[in-house]
Amino acid sequence: MSVTYPQGFRAAGMAVGLKSTGKPDLALVVNDGPHPASAAVFTSNRAQANPILWSRKVMLQGTARGIVLNSGGANYFTGDFGYETTRLTAEAVAKEITANSDEILVCSTGLIGTGDQVFRDKIVNNIGELVSQLGPDSSAAASAILTTDSVTKTADYTSEAGWRIGAMAKGAGMLAPGLATMLVVITTDAQIDDATADRALRAATAVSFDRLDSDGCMSTNDQVTLLASGATEVAVDESEFVTALTEVCDSLAQQLQADAEGASHDIDIEVRGAASAADAIEVGRSVARNNLFKAAIFGNDPNWGRVLAAIGTTTADFDPYQVDVSFNGVRLCHAGAPDRAVDECDLTPRKTHVLIDLRSGQSTATIRTNDLTHDYVHENSAYSS
Repeated sequence: MSVTYPQGFRAAGMAVGLKSTGKPDLALVVNDGPHPASAAVFTSNRAQANPILWSRKVMLQGTARGIVLNSGGANYFTGDFGYETTRLTAEAVAKEITANSDEILVCSTGLIGTGDQVFRDKIVNNIGELVSQLGPDSSAAASAILTTDSVTKTADYTSEAGWRIGAMAKGAGMLAPGLATMLVVITTDAQIDDATADRALRAATAVSFDRLDSDGCMSTNDQVTLLASGATEVAVDESEFVTALTEVCDSLAQQLQADAEGASHDIDIEVRGAASAADAIEVGRSVARNNLFKAAIFGNDPNWGRVLAAIGTTTADFDPYQVDVSFNGVRLCHAGAPDRAVDECDLTPRKTHVLIDLRSGQSTATIRTNDLTHDYVHENSAYSS
């Protein structure tokens, strides 16, 4: 059920012709709850699409009542005309659901530079029909936000007290941290206020989406949104809610990693023994963004020397000659020197675990990434053709 799993939400998705495939490409989620609250985090890329500029203003002004999302075009680098398209989209939704336009978030995903009059008309002129399809089935909405994704991504959670969380996400490329790394809509029927929603969302994304670094490329349209309906009228403990929300976000992050463009390995880089969490993250990310390492994993080559070379470029506090490196449970490097033979390590499974022990402290972090493949290069070399 994803975003309609909690009480107080309706969703819809339909095809309006933004994609040449004829698949759904326009989605809407509406919060009908008695105690609405909302929060959102956005890409930190300085190049931000028109929907991001609009949605930032919405979040500064108050509580969002709904979110409309399209695939098939990013509506970025489309000038003032593109921003007006975003505004008109929000106004059309607001009119249909009896809300104000500054209560409607807008998200777009797809090719940058797409957003002409035809694009605008296909969205704005179909909002009425989209609203008429609102209901408890959110499967079409989850499909409508996909671009190069091969599958929909959804997650849910049920608390002992009865409140729920539901979520849908898209993302297969341009997955790199910047507060958010894709389009995600999360809903809950727990009763929380805007401030609590904001704190919880930032805490959850910091240890989930922000640690997904599939290809090192940050999008211009990334947004993660949390909508709360309060329909259960159950006030929740904030720490309990953060734990549940983090579980949902982490599930989505794993699904995004597993569907990354062209990938043949899902790589979890676990860093232990760091002097600080920041050091652990920096070290893990240095490996995740190292093309030599990623190419080696694609070739099923446990080249631990490339790991040491990558982490040596960081400012983290450790001694490179005391580091241990293991691949899939086999320690290949101990104290900066060879340990077990590399032919003892099997990298043919898709799931790959790299463990780096810095032996400098007690902090740990895991960064998720993927290998660098021929298919990834091919898919992205032909993306706009």
